[in-house]
Amino acid sequence: MTDEKEGTFLVTHVEADSAVLKDAHDGQVHTLSSNPGLAVDDAVEATVAPDPPMEVTYRVIEVAERRSLSLERSEEPPTVHERELAADLPTGELTREPRAGVGEIHVLSPPEDATEEAAEDVLEDREGTLSRAARLGVNRVEVRAEPGVLSVRYLP
Repeated sequence: MTDEKEGTFLVTHVEADSAVLKDAHDGQVHTLSSNPGLAVDDAVEATVAPDPPMEVTYRVIEVAERRSLSLERSEEPPTVHERELAADLPTGELTREPRAGVGEIHVLSPPEDATEEAAEDVLEDREGTLSRAARLGVNRVEVRAEPGVLSVRYLP
């Protein structure tokens, strides 16, 4: 079938008989006509295809990999390295650094009095943050903050 699409998807909504997948790379949303056992916040490497004849809903052809994603606020402060990265950034800027192995660390330098608000923004943008985690091939996201330093750690 030429309309098949392979990709990495974030499961954003489930019901007993359907699910909604968001492509982690292009943001396209695919409503499934059935739920093959998926749960909200799952990342799936899958192939989907439109259901004939209307091609309004999709079906899963194959699931190559499935993993649960988590997003949490850590009580731990940013690491020394993360604080050093933030110190070199102008206020309001972001830097990304690959982790040894799998994942990335994003360090932001919000104004000191807006750090908590910035951390809450990341946590509240659950879909965007977990889509990024799905793209990066990681299982969990950890947010750490202290005045003037916000780290978003994409971890295996």
